[in-house]
Amino acid sequence: MLRALNTQMPFVLSSDPIPDATPTFAACEGAEVKFLGVVRGSEDERAITGIDYSAYLPMAEKMMQELIESGSSEHGVHDVFIQHRLGFVASEEPSILIRVRTKHSAEAFDLCRWYLKEIKTRVPIWKRPVFAEQT
Repeated sequence: MLRALNTQMPFVLSSDPIPDATPTFAACEGAEVKFLGVVRGSEDERAITGIDYSAYLPMAEKMMQELIESGSSEHGVHDVFIQHRLGFVASEEPSILIRVRTKHSAEAFDLCRWYLKEIKTRVPIWKRPVFAEQT
């Protein structure tokens, strides 16, 4: 069973900044792992100002939904919320947030790592570094 940490959807794909907020814990939850992926200042040893993320939104949303359903059926009861930014994300800003809550900490770490790997390999989100000399 899966409960989304966000009451609307368990994921968001948008250009909105990633908020720094922690939802209230449910009585059965004992651990939360929060992963923030932040844009580094370099790519291939060249300075960048940021990364431009794009996606084929209908397919990306479908794949995110399938991914979360897979997580629920394969890994049991947990809460998850994923936000991946689209558009330009400046260096030193977060581009992805994965928040997983479970009963125990080891399970939360494992699930967070699983979601990150699956997003990178299954969801059609592309990145294009914007090199400093291009601006």
